[in-house]
Amino acid sequence: MHARERADDVLRMYRLARSGGSRELLHWVSGRAAGWAGLLDGDGTVLHGVTRSPDGTGVEAAALAGEYAKGLSGLDARSFAFDRGPHTALLFPLDGPPDAAAPILAVVAPRPLPDGLAILLSDVAMPLAMCWAAEAVERKRRRVDLAESRSREAVLHLLMTGQLSIAHQVAGALKPTLPDPVRLYVVECPAGRRDEVARICTELSGGRSWIVRCPVYARHLILVVPADADAAEQRLGLRVAEVVTECVVGVSEDVPLPDTATGYRQAFHALAVARGLPDRHARFGSAPDPAVAAGAAGARWADELLHPLLTYLPRRSQDPGSQELGATLASWLAFSSHATQHLKIHRNTLAARLRLIGELLGLDLNRVGDQAALDLALRIRATPTGAGKARRDERTARPPLGLDDILRDPAVREWAVQQLRPLTGPDAPRSAADPQDTLRAWLRCEAQLTQTAEALGISVPGVRKRLTRLESALGRSLLQAPSARYDLWLAFRSLDAAGADTAR
Repeated sequence: MHARERADDVLRMYRLARSGGSRELLHWVSGRAAGWAGLLDGDGTVLHGVTRSPDGTGVEAAALAGEYAKGLSGLDARSFAFDRGPHTALLFPLDGPPDAAAPILAVVAPRPLPDGLAILLSDVAMPLAMCWAAEAVERKRRRVDLAESRSREAVLHLLMTGQLSIAHQVAGALKPTLPDPVRLYVVECPAGRRDEVARICTELSGGRSWIVRCPVYARHLILVVPADADAAEQRLGLRVAEVVTECVVGVSEDVPLPDTATGYRQAFHALAVARGLPDRHARFGSAPDPAVAAGAAGARWADELLHPLLTYLPRRSQDPGSQELGATLASWLAFSSHATQHLKIHRNTLAARLRLIGELLGLDLNRVGDQAALDLALRIRATPTGAGKARRDERTARPPLGLDDILRDPAVREWAVQQLRPLTGPDAPRSAADPQDTLRAWLRCEAQLTQTAEALGISVPGVRKRLTRLESALGRSLLQAPSARYDLWLAFRSLDAAGADTAR
């Protein structure tokens, strides 16, 4: 190999190392050798491998290189050559840091070998070792980031399921500390830029935000921010939308830390509204909670409805118990089929648990009405006035309550009126179709767009457009979970029950 050619090759090696790393270097080396090139560890495992041989014998070449790599540990040399059949294997142990095992560069090429191949491999060893060391550091950083991200996700999950003390214990190893009270933000990021937006949110909030990458929606960030933030931090959502022009931000009301799940729902509903606003930012409007309006009677009803689930004992120790089934139900009601991502379980596992829950409670979980009842019951038990207020003796001493008994309560009926007021007030959407008729048809069809389109005699895109307009009017998400369909079903049912009582 001439000196000029060698110098050109060395320059090209370092350019490839900067632009493409070890993979690009191996691809180039395999082309020069007209064979297979790869990196192996000490036991012969192939870490990266590339073949550009005309006969495409990559698998055989990798096996041959791995076989020879296993026997190098007892040999004291900087390079090795082995012949087998029509091929030659060239092996070069790379230099690495003292505390880490460096890989072995291996090339398997047909004979006769290209001129200067051994010199080229000795030259490429240094940039390849540098690339490998840098990539090893990056892999470690990613593992640390992934571990931290999963820990933050676990803390959020504990908060949303009401396990506050455990959440504080897990959060103690991370920063910042969990604030109380809090404001929840849901930030919808441009595709592929969630990590960048997370760094921007950290900077804009001065490091005081608890930032979690949403396990359900790949473009969402969830921010738990101190509710006592100063004026600059209170504009965090607007500032994020201004800095990243494609971001959309929904913000909750200030809620106590135990009500993180409520704050998340509020922020998610606000996000649906923010998508249609010029500044891509919206805050959840103040609204009453049906779980609070249901009062003591609602607490007794919820306890009666959920009693078979709350007292369930599995037949086998490895089967999910009542607490795990309850968490599964809450996740599924909030996220629908995305609960598999939230809970990190297989879809068949989710289906089996939901089937068991339906059998225990005697409900059809495919019906929006039964879903709405369970959602209300779980929310009542999660409120400070609801959980555990209905004692067993009260449940046996009084006649059982039905859902309609709760929905006929004047406070719940007032909640229902407020819930549906945006559909009838002066700011209601203007169109030929009655928005209440559209929503009732959608709920009767179990929130399925195809069946709703058939019932209304319009196209599926037409139904979707109507519901999107109603999201803006109601200030709630309808088409994406968490959806307001449960509250709407309960509101319509409450008003219908009150109308039936009046008719009598």
